[in-house]
Amino acid sequence: MSRKISTVLVLAVLAAFLGYAVWKVLLAPDNTPPDGFARGNGRIEADLVDVSTRLAARVSDIAVREGDLVGPGDVLAVMDTTELVAQQRRAQASVASAEAAVAVAHAGVTQAEAELALSKTNLARSEILFKRNVVAREDLDIRRTEARVADSGLIAAHAEVLAKQRAVDAEFAAQQEIEARIADSTLYATQAGRVLYRLAQPGEVLGSGGKVLTLVSLGDVYMEFFLPANAAPKVQLGDEARIVADIMPDMAIPAVVSFVAPQAQFTPKQVETLEERESLMFRIRVRIPPEMVAARLAQVKTGVRGVAWVRLSGSDGTLPDWPEGLTPPVAKVLPGPAGPSTSADEVSEESEK
Repeated sequence: MSRKISTVLVLAVLAAFLGYAVWKVLLAPDNTPPDGFARGNGRIEADLVDVSTRLAARVSDIAVREGDLVGPGDVLAVMDTTELVAQQRRAQASVASAEAAVAVAHAGVTQAEAELALSKTNLARSEILFKRNVVAREDLDIRRTEARVADSGLIAAHAEVLAKQRAVDAEFAAQQEIEARIADSTLYATQAGRVLYRLAQPGEVLGSGGKVLTLVSLGDVYMEFFLPANAAPKVQLGDEARIVADIMPDMAIPAVVSFVAPQAQFTPKQVETLEERESLMFRIRVRIPPEMVAARLAQVKTGVRGVAWVRLSGSDGTLPDWPEGLTPPVAKVLPGPAGPSTSADEVSEESEK
């Protein structure tokens, strides 16, 4: 009985194997891309930006919530500046005091100039009187010494003005440093993005470099995928590409190759097909034109899986036609906020302009 069961099991395994082989050879869909094209699986991605404080402070207000769309220059959060404002006022008073000291030093220069002029006049008079034997040489020597002392006093007065002016510069630099800290207490968005996480709440005290928000930067939206060694060397920077998202299989998004890995790496886990997992791969990145992203910020979603297609130039420099399903009107670019859909080729032409 057991021998019959074993025989049945062996025959069943052989039948399953033969059935799979027949399906693989005759019935399975051909996933090989057409000649002149390469493709790979990936996800639409964008860089994450942590919005952090430069100084330790208390969070005064957070102006955005998770999911909000922000643009360049938008205020994201404000840190408490009570202590910094007090320091700024003290620095302003120090600057005013230093400027007053400069004015006093200038008055000292005026006084030294007057004393020098008087000593020179007295010296000239004493020299005339000495020639007439009216004054003694001792008086003439005294007048000469007084002139030299007055001249040195004027030099010292000018040096005092310079020193006081440098003190003003130092106090003004300290004031500017405090003002820079106050300016850094307001956190702005440097580029378009979407708030992914709120990592702090008003009233919390954060240390230097404390994270307040995490943004998904929409200034550079791309898809990374992997190609085997027999296809990757044919991909060049600037090659035209298309991205077809799984959630919108009838729409193609124009893109351009912006990065080709200079060396192969072991196949990462996200590569799905068995044939690709068994070989070394090159990482490729295709970038969606920023103009297209900027026109559709509200529609951009990251993490969406899809397929990236790259058109390769032939040995004679000719470019093949896009296969059916990736050319208008079958495959259309995502529609904008208003107006009809635009074809992928039309968007590509606009990007080139």
